[in-house]
Amino acid sequence: MSPGDSTITSVDVVLPVFNEEAILAASVAELHRFLSAHCPDLQWRILIADNASSDRTREVAAEVCRQYANVTYLYCPKRGRGLALRTAWSSSSADIVGYMDVDLSTNLNALPVSIAGLRYGFDIAIGNRLMQGAKTTRRWKREVISRSYNILVKALHWNHFSDAQCGFKFLTRAVATDLLPLVKNNNWFFDTELLLKGERRKHRILEVPVEWVEDLDSRVRIIPTVIEDVSGLLRVRWEKLRHINV
Repeated sequence: MSPGDSTITSVDVVLPVFNEEAILAASVAELHRFLSAHCPDLQWRILIADNASSDRTREVAAEVCRQYANVTYLYCPKRGRGLALRTAWSSSSADIVGYMDVDLSTNLNALPVSIAGLRYGFDIAIGNRLMQGAKTTRRWKREVISRSYNILVKALHWNHFSDAQCGFKFLTRAVATDLLPLVKNNNWFFDTELLLKGERRKHRILEVPVEWVEDLDSRVRIIPTVIEDVSGLLRVRWEKLRHINV
């Protein structure tokens, strides 16, 4: 990785988890190996943000933390993926904060590219499964839902980014500090609201084409999530019209 902005020297990679005892240890090991090999000039940490798991995730996380010095654990007693990310990022002192899905659906090769983009002047870097150069493997139903959602986002907000929901996002801590107080949602709409308000505040967003493979064990409940997302889009549109949370 080229040095870029020499003032950016550290990154916290958050893995939000909910009942992931089966894959947590293997995913952390793979991510740890990748960061060691591809980000040697950065001080990095893997932060497991436990979103009120009820299985053995907490015990597995404790074992992983004992194995690796630069892996830490944060327990969030209330449910909500957005809340877990908000809590983790707010407690971080790293120059860059971000997250990826614990199943590592997004190929890790996008990570150095995203960090390099932030070091060279972008404010937010996101994985994009829809742009040229991306390779996506998922069921047609999820493909249709994803593309339809992003069309709806653009229809309501005329935004420039084209994949709001890919579970792979990084931003400078300064930008996170600016945006987190403005983001009201603490669940699945958190990502979209963060990006919409980031773009509205002129933060520069880098979209990185990614290789992405759907997790067939996804915990996302489609209907409630769709209702939440549409409600969130309408709320943020109303706030924009009323100049609220700008």
